Formats: sequence, structure tokens, C-alpha cells
Amino acid sequence: MNTSYPYAGTPSLQGPIDAALRRVVDPEMALTIVDVGLVVGVTVTADRVHVRVTMTSPACPVVDVIVEDIETELDTVVPAGMQIAVELVWEPPWSPDRMSARAKAFMGW
Repeated sequence: MNTSYPYAGTPSLQGPIDAALRRVVDPEMALTIVDVGLVVGVTVTADRVHVRVTMTSPACPVVDVIVEDIETELDTVVPAGMQIAVELVWEPPWSPDRMSARAKAFMGW
């Protein structure tokens, strides 16, 4: 599977995790966090899913909503008892280059 972000870990969970992340919408942009380029990377170990995300701005007013939505969606696809960790990172910084072609078209770029 080819994703727009680095994925390391259990191959059988890659598709379900990607689908879950694509159900999370950035409410300010009305696009998925994957299309906006907010997902920096995903690492899966035997007992943990670690998702690194960034925001378009440090002043993003919806960061808590997005993080909660990520946790909720992942909880529907990962095995019971697996820890879900969502980490907010600022490196690498977000830029419009991270957006998918679909998102750029939606924004008229």
C-alpha cells in the first residue's frame, strides 16, 4: 500500500489504519487530515500504534478535536488492548507541499 506518509509496522494493519485516518476531517478545511498532509508518520509495534501529526499552524484552534477524532477512529480498527498514542509534532513543519493533489484542487491551487 502506498500512503502519503511513512508507515512502519504490521502490514495487516496498514490499510485499516490508513482508512481510519482518512475518516478524520480537518474541520477548518473540510478535507481529511491525510489529504491536508497533517499525518507525519505511523509506527505500529506489537502493543502500540503511534501516530505523529502536525497542524497547519501552531495556533490551530481545532487541534484537540482532530487528536480526539484520530484516537476514536483508530480505536475502531486496532486490536483491543493496543495502546493508541497521537503525538503532535512541529518538525518537519507543515507546508502546502504536503497536501494531496485532491486537496490542492479543492483549494483551487
